[in-house]
Amino acid sequence: MKKFIIDQQVEDIELPENLKLNTFLQEFHTVCPHPECSFGFYGFAFGQSPFPVPKPVQDALIKNANKGTYAGVPGIPELRETISQYNKRNFGIEIDSKRVYVGPGTKELIFNLLQVLHGTVILPTPAWLGYLPQIRLLKKNFHMLPARPIGKITPNDLEHLVLRLHDRQRILILNNPNNPTGLVYSQLELEEITDVCRKFEILVISDEIYAQTTYDINKFVSMGRIYPEGTFVTNGLSKSHAAGGYRLGYVIFPQHTYELRQHFKKILATEYTATSTPIQHAAIAGFQESTEMNEYFEITRSIHHIMGDYTYQALNKIEGVKTTRPEATFYLLANFNAFSDYFLANKISNSQKFSESIMQHPYHTALVGGDSLVLERTDFSARIAFVDYDGERAMKNYVDNPPRTASDRIEFVKNNAPKIVDGIAMIQRYLNDIKSKTNSKITRRGIDIEEVIPP
Repeated sequence: MKKFIIDQQVEDIELPENLKLNTFLQEFHTVCPHPECSFGFYGFAFGQSPFPVPKPVQDALIKNANKGTYAGVPGIPELRETISQYNKRNFGIEIDSKRVYVGPGTKELIFNLLQVLHGTVILPTPAWLGYLPQIRLLKKNFHMLPARPIGKITPNDLEHLVLRLHDRQRILILNNPNNPTGLVYSQLELEEITDVCRKFEILVISDEIYAQTTYDINKFVSMGRIYPEGTFVTNGLSKSHAAGGYRLGYVIFPQHTYELRQHFKKILATEYTATSTPIQHAAIAGFQESTEMNEYFEITRSIHHIMGDYTYQALNKIEGVKTTRPEATFYLLANFNAFSDYFLANKISNSQKFSESIMQHPYHTALVGGDSLVLERTDFSARIAFVDYDGERAMKNYVDNPPRTASDRIEFVKNNAPKIVDGIAMIQRYLNDIKSKTNSKITRRGIDIEEVIPP
């Protein structure tokens, strides 16, 4: 049989951790012999909005299903103009539609930007698990910029890092609102980062795919408004419109980038010719202002907020667990490092082994470990996605009976997202079992637990 030789840089790329975990759990569930595991698994790993695609978008797709001709490489003019108006109306960004390029998802467009832009990439950590594989696939120079302990990068840390870099151009990837922490940069924080970017002529790829999920939408500020001459803003349908499968994103180029856009156009034309024409027409309805779309955003934001607050409160009630408090998205970052001695005593030596052990019977719980988030392998932090529920049902129940009080919101989660409730209880059971196993081992050896593991 012929042996095929794979390029080494492809060999080095792994399947994204969330997809790997999701696939593993589906397969693991089918072979698990224990009848009590018929519930499946607790899905805190895969970050997909649970809500239905907005009705105006669905209707527009049906209406334009006959559009079989190729679109222009940058996108159809009507969509680019609609996106321009959408950003002006929602985020206060004044842009010419010629600066808007449409592509098959923001993931692809970020990859294309990294292809066309020379320079060293600055990657704040923890990070979305998709950035680093792209950077490595493109063989880009890169440096990590830890955002600990506050969960956001600081201008001082950015400046100190840049002073050590000698490439002609530096590119900062800024994910705001942030996956995995759920945190949002304030206008003042963005202005301070911009001061450093202007001083050192740093370009910014501002991944704002979660902008419309900001719980208090008035608190979201686009980097494109603060630093228009140096920021590439990416956004799309995937998260705010629950339309990841539509694969439509866009990038807003900085001011005065005509020549750069022509080079970018060549890349897109070479790679995929154009984005699906019917999907582009459907996206127009998603970005146009309408009562139905405004209500959709308000309802889904409110439900994300309720689920996020519950998950935050419930996890932080577990002794030793600390998490970020999400202000947007449907994620938070949970820190389990207080249990590191217990993990090590049970041969769980890194975050990957932690992720694997909590997937096993009887826990069946999927989360994304710290190494996949570009943290140290020995950092026992994990991303928790709180979307394991029927979004369509939750929307209907929210509209019929909006929760008014704190107790109403807790009941809403219990009634509409029981797997989130039970999954958090399972995380607590797992941690209790780890401690119990460790204490049992030490007791059998006749060693005082207090001397070995802190209480």
